[in-house]
Amino acid sequence: MTKNNHEILIATKNAGKIKELEKLLADLPVQLKSLNEFPKVIEPEETGATFAENARLKAGSYALQTGLRALADDSGLEVEALNGAPGVYSARYAGENATDTEKIEKLLRETNKTNDQNRRARFVCAMVIADETGEIEFVAEGICDGKIALAASGEGGFGYDPIFIPDGFSGTFGELSGDIKQQISHRARATFKIIQYLRRFYAALS
Repeated sequence: MTKNNHEILIATKNAGKIKELEKLLADLPVQLKSLNEFPKVIEPEETGATFAENARLKAGSYALQTGLRALADDSGLEVEALNGAPGVYSARYAGENATDTEKIEKLLRETNKTNDQNRRARFVCAMVIADETGEIEFVAEGICDGKIALAASGEGGFGYDPIFIPDGFSGTFGELSGDIKQQISHRARATFKIIQYLRRFYAALS
C-alpha cells in the first residue's frame, strides 16, 4: 500500500507536539492529520488520574469523532519537591489559558518556596493508539529523568522545556538541539515504541 492509504490522526492542536511527531513518524507509511483539520470535534474532558488514562480518553474520543485511527498522548512534568506536581495538570498548572512563560514562572516559584535542595524531576509521556471505532490498540510510555533549572534558559522546544535539564546534559531542553531531543525526550521514547507497533501492524497488512 502507498503512504496515502494509511491515515492517522495526531490528536492535538499543539504546534510543538505536531512538529515533533511529524519528524519522529516521518519514515512510516502513513499520512498524518491533526485536529486543526477537524474544527468541529469536541475536546473530551480529561478526567483521568494518570497520563495513560487521559491518553486513552482522548484517543478513543477523537477516533470515534473523525473515523480515523487516532494517536493521542498525555504528558507532563513531575517534580519531586512538589510531590509529583504538576503531573496530569501540567498544561493547566497556571490556569486554562496560561502561556508557557506563566507556567514556568509558577513552577519555579512553587519549587523555590519548598526550600528543598532536591530539584529532581521527570517528564512522562503516555501515548495511545485507538482504531477507527475507538477501541484501544496499543499503549506506550516514555520517561525522561532530569532536574529543574534555577532559571529558564533557551528558546527551543515548548512548555516546560526551558527549565528541564535531562540527565547527562548541562543544558535545558530549550537549549539542546532538536536532534538530541528526538533521541532522549519522554515523547520520543514513547514514540519509538509506537513506531515499532505501527511497523508490525502495517507490515501485516501488506
